[in-house]
Amino acid sequence: MEKIIKVGSTSIWTLESGRDVPCILCNGGPGCDDYLSPVSDMISDLCRVVRFEPRGCGRSDYDGNYGLERTVKDIEVIRRSYGFERLIIGGHSAGPDIALAYTIQHPDRVIGLFGIAGGRVVNDREWHAVYKANLETQGEDLGGKIFESDPEVNRVGNATWRDYIKRKELLKEIAAVSIPATFINAGNDIRPNWPTRQLACLMPNGEYVEIEGAMHTIWLTHCDELKTALRKAIERFVAEQVAVENADNACPGLEP
Repeated sequence: MEKIIKVGSTSIWTLESGRDVPCILCNGGPGCDDYLSPVSDMISDLCRVVRFEPRGCGRSDYDGNYGLERTVKDIEVIRRSYGFERLIIGGHSAGPDIALAYTIQHPDRVIGLFGIAGGRVVNDREWHAVYKANLETQGEDLGGKIFESDPEVNRVGNATWRDYIKRKELLKEIAAVSIPATFINAGNDIRPNWPTRQLACLMPNGEYVEIEGAMHTIWLTHCDELKTALRKAIERFVAEQVAVENADNACPGLEP
């Protein structure tokens, strides 16, 4: 079901499907409109999934406020609007970066984080050189999807992410993220995967999974393998959250 959420005078397009554990999906780009319905369908019996289009993308308003901080604030408004107390957050490509930034800012709201073909906290020249060379020589299959957005979303989103990862506290903050996280990457992605391996290793409860032979849009080439890995991650998040809740209930605070 579609729902337009107002953030001040700006309208944000969202869509809810599925049931049970709340989950918000973050698109890639930055600058992509909604395209993650195949991912949502994989977990709709496990999660109440909300997809959204950031400002400047698709059916949301094009207002020029496209920075990372603004997007994280919008996700928090979306969470409150849907009445989610705690949630799973994830995304594809650049989406896990946004999900990570949200988790760092709102750790008490997140029970699990996942990334699909993404997740990195570096701005490495060699990484970009390899990516650009592979894009020119191999190209990339996006399943015929043509994205609708303000070109400024990509420029501003990337610039504010580069500023964000330069903060001196960043690695300390990531190492303090105790919730479970799973990053599912594509073995044949034209983007180098080593930054995601580093990120998963840095997180105390991080997990890295690589699907051999898969391309960036994993659901187009290895749908079954992605579905299996993603559902396993969701089940891990839920199980660990239940264990935490049971432990809290078994050890109540002492009466004053």
